[in-house]
Amino acid sequence: MKKKTNTKKKYQAVVWLLIVAVSMGFGLNIGLSNRNGGPMADGAAALEEMAQNNPTNAKAWIRLGNYYFDSDQYEKSIQAYTRALEITPDNANVITDMGVMYRRAGKPDQAVAAFDRAIAADPVHEKSRLNKGIVMLNDLKDIDGAVAAWEGLLEINPYFMMGNDLSLQELVNRYK
Repeated sequence: MKKKTNTKKKYQAVVWLLIVAVSMGFGLNIGLSNRNGGPMADGAAALEEMAQNNPTNAKAWIRLGNYYFDSDQYEKSIQAYTRALEITPDNANVITDMGVMYRRAGKPDQAVAAFDRAIAADPVHEKSRLNKGIVMLNDLKDIDGAVAAWEGLLEINPYFMMGNDLSLQELVNRYK
């Protein structure tokens, strides 16, 4: 019984580490804070101006959304990504990043809807399926939904690794 409890704790720790990693975002720019007028403060103004001056340039809106993503400005990031998606509606990477921002903003249902939209746009998009499972498990407390999302990912990539030498299959087996 003791071994089972330790294994369960190990899996829970890995899931929490994964959540922290996803919450930190993809491509975090360490040391480039916009606080106190840091180097990124000037960059924000330039990105905002570029996007406003080129309202049909999806890349400008994505760059602005990514800036807000990296600087934990959830709502502004969602707005910029929304503008980008009005131009290029099937960009699964942008939709997934928007889903992460919805999660950070405390809107897990909207996060899952974004991940579902990303999956519809690109049925083999791995990050959207992974993130959907994380939100389902940790925010919505829907173990079956998390397992289903992850099983969909395993159909695409049966060797998907969670880190720390833990395969996604092992995690799915644990929660089944």
